[in-house]
Amino acid sequence: MKKACLCGLLLVAFGGPVVAEPSSKVAWTLETLALVKNGDREKGRQIAETCAACHASGPQPAGTTFPDLQGQLATYLYKQLRDYKDGTRASEIMAPITASLSDKDMADVAAWYSAQPAQAGAKAETVSETAERLVERGDGRRILPSCNACHESDGRGQTIDVPALAGQNPAYTEQTLLDYKSGARHNDIYGRMRTIARELGDEDIRQLARYYAGLKR
Repeated sequence: MKKACLCGLLLVAFGGPVVAEPSSKVAWTLETLALVKNGDREKGRQIAETCAACHASGPQPAGTTFPDLQGQLATYLYKQLRDYKDGTRASEIMAPITASLSDKDMADVAAWYSAQPAQAGAKAETVSETAERLVERGDGRRILPSCNACHESDGRGQTIDVPALAGQNPAYTEQTLLDYKSGARHNDIYGRMRTIARELGDEDIRQLARYYAGLKR
């Protein structure tokens, strides 16, 4: 199922968008796409030196909820930085950091991180059958599409705004899904992740985070 179809299915099934206000102020014009595509990796590297304290080049320490950014889609990273800057995505840490960044700076940083080798995930010894079923087939009883429908079977994500999940810090993925579930995070286009996360149990979320952490990007 294509992403556009998935969005329509969720809107019909759950009675419309979660909120009326825009979930992001990023407009994917040809100019914006070109800006991200032509991001200067070297300049991005220089800016990213100040990010290393939280986004180190190795796996995140156990228990921390900072995401691994290496190998993430540049368009997704750019959108998140823009959302942090204009307040669409709330963060006491990231808001002041992005306040001084220009659109070009954000495109450069996104280009740098996306070009770096992704971290190798730590495969969980056991993953629940429910998590595997949600990833591969979804759950018709809860009107949940498969995770693969948007994030692909190998967890690599899709341009423009569907992130790669493979190898991601499980603590970050778990917290992100919980934030979508509670509405604390609301910069997902059409509210689709909030709609999905509300139908997931906390154990479902924990197992999904472990599943994707074990995939290689």
